[in-house]
Amino acid sequence: MNGLAGTPLLLRLGLRRERVIAPWWILLLVTMALVMVAYVERNMGTFELKATYTEMINRNAFFRALGGGTVEPDLGVLSSWRSGGFLYVMNGLAALMSVIRLTRADEDSGRTELLRAAVVGRYSPLTAALLVAGGVSLAGGALTAVVLVAIGLEPTGSIAYGAAITAAGWVFAAIGAVAAQLARSAHTARVMALAVLGAAYLLRYAGDASGQAWMVRASPIGWSHLVEPYRDERWWMLAVPLAVAAVLAAAAYGLAGRRDLGAGLVSERRGPASAPRLRGPISLAWRLHRGLLASWAAGIAVFAAAAGGLSTLAHQLSEAPGASVAHLMENFGGSGASPLHAYVWPIILIFGYIIALYPVIMVQRLRADEAAGRAEAVQATPMTRLRWAGGHLLVAALGTAALLAVAGLAFGTLFGVLVGDPASDVPRILAAALGTLPAAWLVGAVGVLAYGLVPRACVAISWAVWVAVAALGRIAGPLYGQWGGTPFEPFHYLPDTVAGAPFDPVPALVLAALSALVAGGGLLALHRRDIG
Repeated sequence: MNGLAGTPLLLRLGLRRERVIAPWWILLLVTMALVMVAYVERNMGTFELKATYTEMINRNAFFRALGGGTVEPDLGVLSSWRSGGFLYVMNGLAALMSVIRLTRADEDSGRTELLRAAVVGRYSPLTAALLVAGGVSLAGGALTAVVLVAIGLEPTGSIAYGAAITAAGWVFAAIGAVAAQLARSAHTARVMALAVLGAAYLLRYAGDASGQAWMVRASPIGWSHLVEPYRDERWWMLAVPLAVAAVLAAAAYGLAGRRDLGAGLVSERRGPASAPRLRGPISLAWRLHRGLLASWAAGIAVFAAAAGGLSTLAHQLSEAPGASVAHLMENFGGSGASPLHAYVWPIILIFGYIIALYPVIMVQRLRADEAAGRAEAVQATPMTRLRWAGGHLLVAALGTAALLAVAGLAFGTLFGVLVGDPASDVPRILAAALGTLPAAWLVGAVGVLAYGLVPRACVAISWAVWVAVAALGRIAGPLYGQWGGTPFEPFHYLPDTVAGAPFDPVPALVLAALSALVAGGGLLALHRRDIG
């Protein structure tokens, strides 16, 4: 039988399955590009302001690394610099997840075996997955370019920007295809592909921060940055990700021909024969989730240290002439705060919003265990469903506190060493980071309530709540003119003690009580409904 038999039908099936997810990824890319253009126009409306920010960005290694390279006082350059580092990663993430979802995950669920019982060739699922992911990546890049041209940006630069976004998606679609052949399960394939994505970003970041150009050239994310839209438009640079994607796709086909259906080429490590410390729900939850917590802690520590390095830029801004720069920074700070210390609070909030995603993911793992039947197997023992869920939630709550502590310590130490006083700044920043804990708990508690009441929709509800909290907060608020954020998210009510606001325990206590009440309601609903 032809190895590509049935590909058109699988392509239609893949497009039908992705029709719910793909439009949101495309909308995210286009919206972020437009938001950054509007942000630059609103806050850097004159050439003099653009020149001021350009000089400060180009002088600071950590800030250059944040967006990728140096900038020029041009609307297209500044907006693509601010959004590009995000869009390249997001398009790559969407592509690799789509390929693994349509290949390895389908094998795990048995769907591919059923399809192969019909007139479907060995390579058809992989081909359809690559075409779907590649098409979505192309749509995201092309639509971004069209919209940017429509609002008045230079067409050649916009097309180059869209091509760079597309190229990142194609490379990581091929990386996801290779990971799907190597791994024994979809989870392992995602870990492998995401590790490559994270390493590519860190390599690019380190190269721009240190001035080592070879590191940027060695990074798949760096290849998109090196296209330099709205400046040099290095079209030839696009040949590198396209060639690498073609080689990796060919390797994926070769690997697919060498393995059995459902098998992986990399054997998984066997677990221990017994678990003597597995004595209750808490130890079970810890054993299941300690790897995820360690990965989060490592990532948070790296990015918190990078944010601490950015404090040198805040120091430059605090000493820069001109009221506009000081006003820009003080919009985040409390009354009487210096521009330097006004920088600390938005960084803490950024980590608060990010870490609030951790309890959301932990709640989603509860649903995944229930859907896979693992929760039912556990409850065949004397462990009740409330003890089972409570153990997971306790680990999630303590893990959230640990991640905030890691962020506060790493950021506070670098900030104190570079521009402040470690003896006073580290405890103060650590306390401020831990002060966001009740707000992060409340975001996760809403997910617990959704899991108890509407388990089939709890994943979508949890993600929607987290996105809404981040979008309505004080970090995303400035992108659409709301510097103070909005009162519709829990972080809004936390006082900025670092910038001089008086300590008030009432908001934290209220948020903690609401978290306990909402999570308790979710557990009560779980107790009263059927599992599965």
